[in-house]
Amino acid sequence: MQLTVKLFAYFRDNRFKHQQMHFAEGTTVKEIILALGVPLEEVGVTMINSRHCELEQVPGEGDQVAIFPAIGGG
Repeated sequence: MQLTVKLFAYFRDNRFKHQQMHFAEGTTVKEIILALGVPLEEVGVTMINSRHCELEQVPGEGDQVAIFPAIGGG
């Protein structure tokens, strides 16, 4: 399936801002994150088509997956 993957903040470093990518049917958001080499413990928010999603959720053909890092402050 073809998806648009969007990365935010430092996840873009040495990667991309947004890109069309192909994944096998049934690929989860977690598997997409791992395929990009993003450490799961650094992921704060994931979204499919601008709606919050869980890591085990499976996007559909043409969906947009956004991956945001955890934000810390103090």
